[in-house]
Amino acid sequence: IIGFGSIGQGVLPLLLRHIEMRPGQITVITAEPRGHEEAVEYGIEFIEAGLTRENYRAVLEPRLGRGDFLLNVSVDVSSVALIELCRERGALYLDTCIEPWPGGYTDPNLPPAARSNYALRESALALRPKQPGQNGGPTAIITHGANPGLVSHFVKQALIDVARDADPAVAVPGDRGGWGRLAQRLGVKAIHIAERDTQVSTIPKAPGEFVNTWSIDGFYSEGSQPAELGWGTHERHLPADGRRHDFGSQAAIYLLRPGAGTRVRSWTPLEGPYLGFLITHGESISIADYLTLQDGERVVYRPTCHYAYHPCDDAVLSLHELAGKNWHLQTRKRLMMEEIVEGIDELGVLLLGPEKGVYWYGSRLSIAEARRVAPHNNATSLQVTAPVLAGIIWAIENPQRGIVEPEELDFDRILEICRPYLGDVVGVWGDWTPLQDRGRLFPEDLDRQDPWQFKNIRVV
Repeated sequence: IIGFGSIGQGVLPLLLRHIEMRPGQITVITAEPRGHEEAVEYGIEFIEAGLTRENYRAVLEPRLGRGDFLLNVSVDVSSVALIELCRERGALYLDTCIEPWPGGYTDPNLPPAARSNYALRESALALRPKQPGQNGGPTAIITHGANPGLVSHFVKQALIDVARDADPAVAVPGDRGGWGRLAQRLGVKAIHIAERDTQVSTIPKAPGEFVNTWSIDGFYSEGSQPAELGWGTHERHLPADGRRHDFGSQAAIYLLRPGAGTRVRSWTPLEGPYLGFLITHGESISIADYLTLQDGERVVYRPTCHYAYHPCDDAVLSLHELAGKNWHLQTRKRLMMEEIVEGIDELGVLLLGPEKGVYWYGSRLSIAEARRVAPHNNATSLQVTAPVLAGIIWAIENPQRGIVEPEELDFDRILEICRPYLGDVVGVWGDWTPLQDRGRLFPEDLDRQDPWQFKNIRVV
């Protein structure tokens, strides 16, 4: 296990519960002393050593052999470098996002396109064999946490639910093209990863402190990247600050502003309408790409896809303070865990465009339920660690699949493993649109012909 923050610590008891192995078979390598007490509690080896471009091979090669598994839940350790090493050593691999070496997210000398998740994804997919049918080597699952990861399986289940609401006999698509055709037939124009975290603690946020329910460093890194979204074929208004890439799949665009400073309108069943942050995430690109339909070289269908994240209230205050300091991270960081007293993480996908209305499918996990079913977790971390566990099990069951994204895994198998850890997993119809109550107090520049235009969803 590379990295031992909230996700590493949270997944450890799940691994020992579900996978037949001894604690002595697990080694943690991490740059910080955090988590040492838990390692001692479970009897696993704990090595405090930061991995760098210069030392990662020397540290890992003696410990990594054929049939081993490398779980990368670190920050600032290159996913591409680790995938290449695992391929050489015959080891399986999983990460929760595609990490660059330090500076890859925040180096002001790099142009925004180079700091994008789009570019990171292309660099990872470039490791795949060039010839179709060639063995891709040991399974390496990229971006398989909550989101990216779990939400891709939610999208498939949501599409099936919407289809079967009209025709219970609809079959599950058997391939990528089948999923794209189903989304097109259902009229899905956009997909939001719609999340509202209401967890609160006994300790209020202090000035100069960044507070969050999961990795502060991870949130800061992705919030500092350009806002990114899969760009749908129905879109008529490219934002003035929107840019297309000159390489790769062309499934996404980016904005010339950070995700932590970009807000969008969305909806969840419990919260109702809300404003969330358009934080860049791998699933915004991979889901849009996976559902793309082409006629030769011409793209005929693709949904817009992006994150709409309302973190816990103290994290919103932290982001507001961060923006005020021109994106210089606060000196103190606090991960909310034991001090959380109540709240849930409502994490799901929102399908926009079906004739009947919007459809949200996802997990409502309370802090009380998370503590009941898994030690060393809060509601947010457990929605990540459960799919990490599921991805590891899937890789063990499918050990020679090469580099795979969440959309390429068996969604029903992943959900089967995750479901006991996700609280209430529900699908809910709604009648929300981003045009509701708009222009009531002031005039707005809206596209009233099509409510699902990104122009109507972005907050300006």
